[in-house]
Amino acid sequence: MEQEQIFHLLKQVQSGERTPEDALRYLKLEPEMQVGNYADIDLHRGIRQGMPEVIYGEGKTPEQIAGIAGAMAGRGIENIMITRLSREKAEILQEQIELEYEETPHIGFVNRREKEKKGKIAVVAAGTSDLPVAEEAAVTAEAYGNYVERIYDVGVAGLHRLLHRLPALTDANVVVAVAGMEGALVSVVGGLVECPVIGVPTSVGYGANFGGLAALLSMLNSCASGVSIVNIDNGFGAGVLASKINRQAIRGEQKQI
Repeated sequence: MEQEQIFHLLKQVQSGERTPEDALRYLKLEPEMQVGNYADIDLHRGIRQGMPEVIYGEGKTPEQIAGIAGAMAGRGIENIMITRLSREKAEILQEQIELEYEETPHIGFVNRREKEKKGKIAVVAAGTSDLPVAEEAAVTAEAYGNYVERIYDVGVAGLHRLLHRLPALTDANVVVAVAGMEGALVSVVGGLVECPVIGVPTSVGYGANFGGLAALLSMLNSCASGVSIVNIDNGFGAGVLASKINRQAIRGEQKQI
């Protein structure tokens, strides 16, 4: 259950559509639910954070993922996201549960529902090889009800490509900049826009890239102010953080009206 559902329930009580007793029965869920001997689901995370618990698919068996997702769906949780889900596991899961699979970001959805897209998050990727991580960020942000504009293959090796797309960046509430190699894209973007910039180093690059460590250290040492960095290849974490920033920006705009 998410904050929007709680708010709608309270409005129904206020209008007389539901009785307080009925609402209490609806809310009277344990904050956690154990599934077998391998998972303890945080059912109230959506209430606290506005985002339900996410299933990390890597390292879990298809049976475990199906058990967790099925239990969450049974409690009415929508947009259950499964990250780092391989194609092989997804195909097995699709025989057991109703699963939508996004190939590029390796994300699966159970009980997917479209949300109204609000605000604006720009996801910028340096190269085509960075798309799996960039799409993980973009798809995550969209799942939480944000409008996302994708600006891909604009690395600093051809700076004119990025400058050409600058108007699409200036009206965003937050920018997610994804880059491997030396990770210079983050410093460049951070010096061009006034909104917060989230840097995502990727493991794309040749030997001395050290699996993304070179890009990570470069971003951490960025000369651009107002830049924050998530872990290597952590598109999901960037998508969540961008969603929270965008949500706060929307609330600030609504207060000014």
